Amino acid sequence: MILVLVCVLALLAAGVAGAVRARVPEGRPIVYGASLGACAVAGLTGLASIGLAPSTLTLPLGLPWIGAHLRLDALSAFFVFVVNLGGAGASLYALGYARHESAPERVLPFYPVFLAALNLVVIADDAFSFLFAWELMSLASWALVVAHHRAAENVRAGYVYLIMAAVSGMALLLAFGLLAGPGGHYDFASMRAAVATPGIAALALVLVLIGTGAKAGLIPLHAWLPLAHPAAPSHVSALMSGVMTKVAVYAFVRIAFDLLGTPPWWAAVLVLAAGGVTAVLGVLYAVMEHDLKRLLANHTVENIGIIFIGLGLAMAFRANGVAAGAALALTAALFHVFNHAVFKSLLFFGAGAVLTATGERDMERLGGLIHRMPGTSFAFLIGCAAISALPPLNGFVSEWLTFQAMLLRPDLPQWGLKVMIPTDGALLALAAALAGACFVKAFGVTFLGRARTQAATAAQEVDRWSLAAMFGFAALCLLAGVLPGALVDLLAPAVRALVGQSMPAQLALPWLSLIPVAAARSSYNGLLIFGFIAASTWLTIMVVHRFASHALRRAPAWDCGFPDARPQTQYTASSFAQPLRRVFGGALFAARETVTVPPPGDIGPARIEKEIHDPIWERMYAPVGNAVWRASGTMNRLQFLTIRRYLAMVFVALVALLLALALWQ
Repeated sequence: MILVLVCVLALLAAGVAGAVRARVPEGRPIVYGASLGACAVAGLTGLASIGLAPSTLTLPLGLPWIGAHLRLDALSAFFVFVVNLGGAGASLYALGYARHESAPERVLPFYPVFLAALNLVVIADDAFSFLFAWELMSLASWALVVAHHRAAENVRAGYVYLIMAAVSGMALLLAFGLLAGPGGHYDFASMRAAVATPGIAALALVLVLIGTGAKAGLIPLHAWLPLAHPAAPSHVSALMSGVMTKVAVYAFVRIAFDLLGTPPWWAAVLVLAAGGVTAVLGVLYAVMEHDLKRLLANHTVENIGIIFIGLGLAMAFRANGVAAGAALALTAALFHVFNHAVFKSLLFFGAGAVLTATGERDMERLGGLIHRMPGTSFAFLIGCAAISALPPLNGFVSEWLTFQAMLLRPDLPQWGLKVMIPTDGALLALAAALAGACFVKAFGVTFLGRARTQAATAAQEVDRWSLAAMFGFAALCLLAGVLPGALVDLLAPAVRALVGQSMPAQLALPWLSLIPVAAARSSYNGLLIFGFIAASTWLTIMVVHRFASHALRRAPAWDCGFPDARPQTQYTASSFAQPLRRVFGGALFAARETVTVPPPGDIGPARIEKEIHDPIWERMYAPVGNAVWRASGTMNRLQFLTIRRYLAMVFVALVALLLALALWQ
């Protein structure tokens, strides 16, 4: 605990250094180098602490006579590891990426403070410390979102993000107030020991789902995410998408599984419904995008939905006393927490490399980058395969474990669970298929084919620091997929502390297999799959080189029946998504296509125009915003009243309060 706290203080000191030395060239390596070192030490400390007894510390800070309580147990240690793994990777990447940063004085002071706040949320052990760190995390990340404040869309993104952060903090504040009870016991140990009434527990759980869902990106609370993540610098986008959303997952797990005790079965239905809808709509939002960073941000929503499906399954099994199922589902959810932190950070690093090399985020203006940025292309391809849940990479393992949890006991007695678990199975399968299509589009349109613009033609490979971060995370995607048993065993103490049981030990199994329940039911061996794929690929290459003709043959490329072979005639992101847009877009996004064909004799071009709406924003958030704007305009008139009218208003308010008090008594 003390070592983690020292790392947090080092990060805060790096923030001060960033404020002082932001404008000098050595300021960037100082801040990012210090952040890299602090995150590496804190991450290794968290990794080593997962299997140890809880460590607590009370500081004379915070509320009077209460202090700031800190705790490092198995769950918080795992998330300390995840947070600092992402922070170390982003800091390593930033050592090269930050050379191109146009406003370092608006990034360097807040970046290490953001990392420090992420760690403080995870180790906080009382409501005041938790909420203080939560708000510090929100404010520091908001400052990073609006770092490039001269762009109007970035300012709007920061405004929306700040509003949703306020909603998140307020919901959690009310939830902690309910859990503290009339005695005002704000430390987590007292909340854990107290037994809340069913009504209070239900209301607190709903508030926690709103508060953490708004920060994680659960639909319909996701509106800020596709705006804020692309607006931030790319290494900050990786932290917000890969790490900050996982801190929100930690908050939900800590409160729902630890402080609230065993949840009712209907709470599991609520979480399962939110997770299933979020998974499918998130990937559909991503499929419709042609901005590379917005696509990745929307796909974060899908992965948050997958995590909450696992958490909902764990709640359902726990409510019905199926300890083995709860352990399997919670392990799958926490496994996906690690996986998403790794491959989504990798993909944002790749998107940042593309942005650095070309100045473009629009996939319609890219193409052919595999010839000019081979290292970035290879690492990005690994990330695309991992996030598409293709074996033997890590994304497959956690989604496969989630399916195994669904198949373990689909016959739970409650009618809501009988309907919701199979439904979520179908939604998860649909989301997995759509994710594959989404990242075929992302990689194919961005890196394959021919360059569509001069910017893509002139692209060059990025620096070694950025490549090192990308290749390191690509290696983690492979290692976690080939050796998943090590991570499952690593998660066992945290899972056992929350649900009373863990999955069977995996590392002792032959051939490093992964057996969730019993070998007769199902098993997975990433090492054998990797060996088979590698051997098949090598054999194919050898056969082709040995027996194929070495004669050089030239022929015109297939042009789909059109003689014009310009790069603009290639598949685009919009044309690739057109079939899915026609299937899902009309009902979910009010999508429309208008085709204009000139009459005979008119030499003007034919035109196709597409129109896509966001019904959640237009029907939920926009009316509220318009109402607030009208109300503020009306209330603004109160600034220009005369003194007599002000006195009359005060008199009327006083009479109304006295009347209310008399009626109350």
